[in-house]
Amino acid sequence: MKTLVIGTGGREHALALALAQDPGVTELHTAPGNPGIGEVATLHPVDIADPAAVADLAASLGIDLVVVGPEAPLVAGVADAVIERGIAVFGPSADAARLEGSKAFSKEVMAAAEVPTARSATCTTTAEVAAALELFGAPYVVKDDSLAAGKGVVVTTDRDEALAHAAACGTVVIEEFLDGPEVSLFALCDGRTAYPLQPAQDFKRIFDGGRGPNTGGMGSYSPLPWAPADLAATVIETVVNPTLDEMARRGATYVGCLYVGLALTADGPKVIEFNCRFGDPDVQPVLALLDAPLGELLYAAAQGRLGEVDPPRFRAGASVSVVLASAGYPESSSKGDVIRGLRAAAELDGVDVIHAGTATREGELVTAGGRVLALRATGADVADARARAYAAADLVSFPGMQRRSDIAAEPLGVVEGASLRE
Repeated sequence: MKTLVIGTGGREHALALALAQDPGVTELHTAPGNPGIGEVATLHPVDIADPAAVADLAASLGIDLVVVGPEAPLVAGVADAVIERGIAVFGPSADAARLEGSKAFSKEVMAAAEVPTARSATCTTTAEVAAALELFGAPYVVKDDSLAAGKGVVVTTDRDEALAHAAACGTVVIEEFLDGPEVSLFALCDGRTAYPLQPAQDFKRIFDGGRGPNTGGMGSYSPLPWAPADLAATVIETVVNPTLDEMARRGATYVGCLYVGLALTADGPKVIEFNCRFGDPDVQPVLALLDAPLGELLYAAAQGRLGEVDPPRFRAGASVSVVLASAGYPESSSKGDVIRGLRAAAELDGVDVIHAGTATREGELVTAGGRVLALRATGADVADARARAYAAADLVSFPGMQRRSDIAAEPLGVVEGASLRE
C-alpha cells in the first residue's frame, strides 16, 4: 500500500513512524514533511492548502491511501479533491470537517445528537458576550468560532481578559466551565463504525502548573491510570456513535479521526471540543504504544470497512512526550537557532525524537517554528517513561528553548497549583 501523509509537524512525524512499522505499507511519502520525517519517508513539496495540488501529487505517485494530518487542509476540502481522483483518504470532507472548523456548528451537532457537553452561547456582539459571561460565570471559557491552530481558547477568571479575547475573535462561543481532569480520546471512524484509541492527556499551557497562555500542547502521556477503565467504551457509546449518526443524517458522513476532548466531571465525561484530526502532541504517546498495523486500520476506515479489521491493540507500559519550544512561543517563535544534542538523545533506550518545527541550514538542524521537537519515551509505567523522556530532553539545547518540567508529574491527572484546566 503506497501511503501519503499530508503535513509538516510532530503529528505527521509520529504518524509516519507508526506507518513505517506496518508491513502492509510498501511506500511511504510525506508532503511537505520535515527533516525528521525525511528519515522514514520520501518528502515532496506541496501547498497543503491547495486541494488540487495535493490531489495531483497523490495521483502522480500512484498513492493508495492519503492521510491528512492538519485541520486547515481538511476544512479547505483536500479530502474531497483526493476522493474525486479515486484515491482513498483518511480524513473528513470539508462539510464534515466543520465539526472543528466552526465551534458553533459543533455545538449545534452535539445538541442535536444529545451529546453530553457544556452549556454554551454563540455570540457576535459585545453585549451578547457580556450577557453570556454573566450567565455562565467564572472561570470564563471563550472560544474563537473558527480555526486558531489550537490557541483560540481562553479560560480565565479575569472578565476583562475574556472580553478582550472575544473582541479579537469576532464570532465566539462562550461556555460554562467544565470542572474535572481533561482527557483526549481519538476515534477512528468510517462513517458508521468507530474504534477508540487509548486515552491520553496533554498539557496546553506554556508554564508549569498550568500557568500562562494556551499553546498547541507542551507534552502528553498515555495511558491514564486514574481514568475509568470503561472510559473509551463510554465515549464511543454516548458521544462518537451519536455524532456519526447525526452527521450522516445531515449528509456529511464522517470518515477519519474524530478527536474528542473531554472533561471528566462529577456527572461523567462531557465534551469540551471536537477536532477533525489527530491531536499533537497527545497522539504521540498513543501511537508509541499501538500494537496493530496503523496503515491497515486507516485504509479500512477510508474504504468504509473498519468493522472488517481487528480493533486497535496496545502494548503494556506507558509513553510520555515532552515538547521543546522556541523562544517567544506561543506569541511568536524564533527561527534559525541551531539545535544541539539530538543524536545523544535519540540513542537513549526507548526514546524517539519527534520533529515539528525544524529545518536544515548549511548542514545543521535549526529551529523553524514554535514547537520545535518532542522527546518521546516508552517505559514500564508512567514514571519510568517520564524519567526517560526528561533524560533525553536534558541532552537537547538551542537558544531560548522552553519546556515544562511537570509533564505527567504526580499526582497524575491534576498538577498541583493548576486552578484551571489545561
